[in-house]
This record gives sequence, structure tokens and C-alpha cells, in this order.
Amino acid sequence: MSEQDTDTIVQEPVNSEQSGSEQAGSEQAGSEQAGSEQAAAESAASKKKTRKQSTARKTRSVELTLTVTGTAEGEWQAELTHAGKRVVQGLSIPASAVSKAASELHEDISEAIETVISDARQQHEAKLAELEAEMERVKKTLADLES
Repeated sequence: MSEQDTDTIVQEPVNSEQSGSEQAGSEQAGSEQAGSEQAAAESAASKKKTRKQSTARKTRSVELTLTVTGTAEGEWQAELTHAGKRVVQGLSIPASAVSKAASELHEDISEAIETVISDARQQHEAKLAELEAEMERVKKTLADLES
């Protein structure tokens, strides 16, 4: 089916007063209207086809995932994946390096990590105090055995 078959041309009823030239003029106007609609559709289609490509450079992104895992004892490990493949796994990292990196990333991240590090520090200080108390008991027992 062509575009001419789908276009509808409306003809006005012919008055007996209209001359043949007037009737031909109205038919010609109807065909001109159909022709102009077809031309408009073609120009719209050609505008879509001639759209220029963007000259902007497309940014190439690289996906790297760094996972830092910490324990309550203050031991930290890192794992790095690139495009779904593990590049580094189980790399031990000092707590000071984790703290420094977190503070440079974002304040919210830094606060969360500092909370974990602070809890680990308190836990180690408590364990140190316990070990020092046990060491004093052992020294006292040893001194009693020597006398």
C-alpha cells in the first residue's frame, strides 16, 4: 500500500454555480495539500537520517573493586578484583594505613572505620592489662619459690 492510497482527499460538493475552472482549482489544492504532507514526512525522515554523530569523547570506565575486611582484633586484609577476576587476595594491611586511606576517601567512611579501630584498640588494651596482671602474679609466685 503506498502513501497515496492512505491519503484521504476531501472533495467538496460541486455547486451548479461553480464553473469548471473553479472545480479544477479545488481538486488541485487538495492534491497540493497531499503532496506537501508527503514532502514534510520525507524531510522529517531525512533529518533523522542526517543527524550528526557526537564529537564528544566517550569516557572509558574501569571497574576495580577494593574490599577491605577487618576483624575485632584489629587485623585488616584487602582484596582487589578487576573485571570479576581477583588480582590480590588476603593482603595484610596495617590498621594505620586503613585509617589514613579512609580519612582521605570520605568523612562518613573514616568515622565508621575509626569506630572499629577504636573498639579493637580498647580490646587490645584490656588484654594487655590482663596479661600484665598475670605477669605480676607469675613474678610474685616465682619470688616466693626462690625464698
